[in-house]
Amino acid sequence: MKGCVTKSFLLALALVCGCEAVVRVFFARNMSGRFEYGYHPTAGVVEPGDGTVRFERAGGRRFHPQQLSARRPEGVFRVMVVGDSVPRGPSLQASYAMQLAGQLRARGVKAECVNLAVPGYGARRCQLVLKQALRFEPSLVILHLNNSNEYEDEREWRRAQEFNGWHPRHWLMKPLVLRRLHEMKTEKVFWEWLPAEVRNQREVNDADAEVAASMNEQKVREWDQLVAKTLAEDVALCRAAGVPVLVLARARFHANEPLADSGLDAMARAVEGPGVSVLSMKEALAALPFQSLFADSAHLRREGHEVLARAIAEAMERGSLLPAAK
Repeated sequence: MKGCVTKSFLLALALVCGCEAVVRVFFARNMSGRFEYGYHPTAGVVEPGDGTVRFERAGGRRFHPQQLSARRPEGVFRVMVVGDSVPRGPSLQASYAMQLAGQLRARGVKAECVNLAVPGYGARRCQLVLKQALRFEPSLVILHLNNSNEYEDEREWRRAQEFNGWHPRHWLMKPLVLRRLHEMKTEKVFWEWLPAEVRNQREVNDADAEVAASMNEQKVREWDQLVAKTLAEDVALCRAAGVPVLVLARARFHANEPLADSGLDAMARAVEGPGVSVLSMKEALAALPFQSLFADSAHLRREGHEVLARAIAEAMERGSLLPAAK
């Protein structure tokens, strides 16, 4: 019996080691940053060495797939949008980033717009994306300011630390194969195979935790302070790189209520100054029949992105953010 168990153990160990070797040799790039949940600095940013850069869905970063020259072409006005699911848009072409390119070209600007928004990203993970964006010579950065994703940022940070920590309870998660099997459950690949009571308990626990956190006034204040602090850091990063910034403050819509900025307008105005302009989404949309522009309380329809792209172009004109006409 003892020998049988030993052989079974050795066989299982050899199988895991073999699979691990295959994953690390053949799938290393696909797994890069996979278990850092958006906290890996370069996840999703691929530089093949031919002078281009690709943004891909990888490592907890669901970028819209895009490719551009790593060096900004001469005469091109490159705009990079950093934010979460709202600026990401219903599709790449429908997003205000892409529609802004058309608005700028209509004004005689040879524009190139890049949408680097990632769903669920809060201030800290957006800052990591911003640091990558600044490497590729933007002429302008649009920071889409929001304060409703800090729960997700904290949760994913904890997950990343759990996978990367060396406490004995994490040792089984060190092999990439076992990590991937664990994530298959998280991603619900075999979610339906689990007993209903297990699925329900997990979903309720996660939802309850988020609701409880959002109703904790102290926690919400801490998150707002973190967002404001991170915004100031973002502005400092852009100024150090000599890149102008347009801070776009989010607004939300609830049925039969006016647009609400959740304190973001004041937060954005606090950093306004040399090289930093502010556009309030609330002010840009309030005079319009904005209800039809929203798909839900936060996300815009394509028509909403069209309106916002036009408002951004006008704000860039007012703020002297456009290149001088030749």
